[in-house]
Amino acid sequence: MSSLPSHNKDPSRIRKQLSDSCPVSSVATTKSLRHERLSRLGSSGSSDVSNDTSTNHAESYFLQRENRLSARKKAQEETANNDYKKMYEKALATNQRLKSRLETSKQELTMIQDQLERAQKGRQDDCGANVLEAEKKESWSLKKRISDMEEQLKIKAELKMENQRLKDENGALIRVITKLSK
Repeated sequence: MSSLPSHNKDPSRIRKQLSDSCPVSSVATTKSLRHERLSRLGSSGSSDVSNDTSTNHAESYFLQRENRLSARKKAQEETANNDYKKMYEKALATNQRLKSRLETSKQELTMIQDQLERAQKGRQDDCGANVLEAEKKESWSLKKRISDMEEQLKIKAELKMENQRLKDENGALIRVITKLSK
């Protein structure tokens, strides 16, 4: 029975020391912790065979536990690394897809701008041609009106002259009639 309490004492003391110590991060610290435990377990001073078996049992238990923890930690690190790698690859693929969409959008924009410029130039040319045509028509109609007015002025001048001549003849006739009636 004396071996049972010593068996319970040693693992609890070792567990407490393990929980107080920092987590296992490298192989060197794992080996040094194992060496410390072995030296503590070996320095108990008892030469009892049951104590040795319990020490060996505790040692093997903690070695297995450390191996499981380190394997789990490695698996978690690999999973995390794989997750980061997957996330990076996804982000990279998304960036490439977005860059290609941006390039196509830029090309479409330049094509549309070129079309707009050509359409505006065509309208200006059409507008210029339309304005020029309208101006030509207006100029022609103004020239025609001017020539018509000149003709009317000529006719008016001729009519004035004819009117004056008729007034003169009328006056002469009135004088002749007045002389004859006297």
